Amino acid sequence: MDKHFTLFLCLFALLSCGKEEPELQEFKIKSVVIDGLSEQAPHGVSVRPEITILFSSPISAATIKNGLKINGYSFQLQVTVRDSSIEIRPENQLAHLTKYYIEINTELKDIYNRSLDKTRYYEFITQLDTLDKFEKISDDALLDSVQRRTFRYFWDFAHPVSGLSRERNTSGDLVTSGGSGFGMMTIPIGIERGYITRQEGLERASRMIDFLKNKADRYHGAFAHWLNGSTGKTIPFSAQDNGGDLVETSFLVAGMLTLREYFDGLDPEEVKLRENINSIWKGVEWNWYRQNEKEVLYWHWSPDNGWAINLPIKGWNECLITYLLAASSPTFAIPASVYHQGWAGNGSIQNNKEAFGILLPLGRGTGGPLFFEHYTFLGIDPFGLKDTYADYEKQVKAHTLINRAYCIANPKKYYGYGPDCWGLTAGDVYNGYTASSPDNDISVITPTAALSSIAYTPEESMDALRFFYYKLGDKMWGPMGFYDGFSLEKAWFANSTLAIDQGPIIIMIENYRTGLIWNLLMNAPEIKTGMQALGFESPHF
Repeated sequence: MDKHFTLFLCLFALLSCGKEEPELQEFKIKSVVIDGLSEQAPHGVSVRPEITILFSSPISAATIKNGLKINGYSFQLQVTVRDSSIEIRPENQLAHLTKYYIEINTELKDIYNRSLDKTRYYEFITQLDTLDKFEKISDDALLDSVQRRTFRYFWDFAHPVSGLSRERNTSGDLVTSGGSGFGMMTIPIGIERGYITRQEGLERASRMIDFLKNKADRYHGAFAHWLNGSTGKTIPFSAQDNGGDLVETSFLVAGMLTLREYFDGLDPEEVKLRENINSIWKGVEWNWYRQNEKEVLYWHWSPDNGWAINLPIKGWNECLITYLLAASSPTFAIPASVYHQGWAGNGSIQNNKEAFGILLPLGRGTGGPLFFEHYTFLGIDPFGLKDTYADYEKQVKAHTLINRAYCIANPKKYYGYGPDCWGLTAGDVYNGYTASSPDNDISVITPTAALSSIAYTPEESMDALRFFYYKLGDKMWGPMGFYDGFSLEKAWFANSTLAIDQGPIIIMIENYRTGLIWNLLMNAPEIKTGMQALGFESPHF
C-alpha cells in the first residue's frame, strides 16, 4: 500500500474520532422560576403563576402530561416547549393563600428518551386575596362585634359546673386559674354592654367564687395553674408544677377584686359575693412565697416538690401585678424591699435604650412578647402611672411600637408582615406553642398582640383589626372571636382560641372605650394603699 495513502487513512481516523458526539450528561433540571422568583419556596405568587423550568437537554413534549403535575394532579396547563425549557401556566385560577407544589417526575423524558434523573418537588404559596371578606362597617360597630363574640368564649364556653374559663377551646374539664381571672373581668363588660343582665352576671360570678372558695385546691392560699372544673382538684401543669402558682393566682385575684368593686350593692347576694372574695383574697399567703424570707417572690410551690422549680419572679415581664397585689394584701403583705430588690433588682430592671429609634424604659432589647404589657394592665391603668423605675404609659406604648416597627422592618422577609399585619406575643403556632417576639420570630402573627394594645396604639391597632377582619376574616374570624394565630408565610391558620389571649382582647378594647376595668380595680382601697407603699403615683390616687 502506498505510504501516503496509509498516512491519509490514519489522519482520517483521527479526525473522525474527534468528530464523535460527546457522551450525553444526565437529564436534569437546571432551574425553576415561578413568577420571576427563583427561590425554593416563593410566597405571594399569583393565582395564575407563570412557571419556567430549564432542563439540561431538549424536552420530549409528549411526556409532559404525565411527567409534570401540581399538587399531585394533572392540572389543565398551558404549556410552551422551547427546546430545553418549558413554560407553563394553569388554565384556571388557583386558590388564594394556598401552598402548592410542582411535581416533576421521571415520566418526563428528553428527546433522547432519557428519563429525568429523579423526581423533584418545588413549593410555592399563592398570594393573599385582598378583597374584603365582609361588608364594611364603622369602627365602633367592628369593636362591638369583636367584644360580643369574644365574650362568648367566657360566657357560653365556660365550664358548666364551676363557671371557670377553659384553657382553650378543646380543654374539656381543664380550666385555667389565670384565664378565669380574665373571664371574671369580662362579666362587668357583658353587663354594661347588654350581653347579659346584672342578675345573670351576679349568678355566674357567685358560682365561680363559691367553687374557688369551697372546692378548689389551694397551697398557702395560692391556686394551681390548672384545675379540674368539676372537682377543683389540681391538674399538674408540668411534672414538678402541681401546687401553687403565684402568678396565675395574681391574675385570678385581680379578676375577683374587679368583681368585688363592680357588685357593690346591698342585695344579699352581692354582699355574700364580696364576703367570699375577701375570704379568698385574705387567704393568699403572698409573703410566704418569698421562700424563707428572701427579698424576692417565687413563682411556684408544690406539696410534693417544695421549691424545686425555684423560679424567682423578677425583671420585666407580665408579673408586675403579682408584686402589686402582694404589697396590697390586708393579711400577708410583702415589705417594699421585696419589690425593689427582687422585682426591680435595685434598678437593673431598667433599659432606657433605643430599638428602632424608640426609647424603651424597661426590659431588654426589643422588650419581649407583647403580653408583658397586657396581663398586669388589664386592671392596672398605666396612663399617668409612675414609680422610681419608669413612666408606665411610656413603657407600654414604646414596647408596642417597637414590636410593630420590627414587623414593618421584617428582617426575615416573611410574607405579609407590614403596618397593618403585626403583633408578636405568646400563642399557638404551626408546630405547637411559643412566646413570639422579635428575638423569637417564626412568622406567626397573634391577633391578641395588636388588638390588646389598642389603648396604647389606637390607630395602629385599628389598622391591624381591619386587616384581620376584612382581609383574613374568612380564615380567622370564628364563633368566639379571632382564632389564635396565623402565618401568611406558611399559609397556616390556627383553629384554636385560648383564654389568656381572648381575655385581653375584650378587656383592653373596653378599657380603650370606657376605662371600665381600669376604674374598677384601681378603685380598690387596698390597691391604692399597696401601690403607694411601693412608691407609685397615679391619677387614681
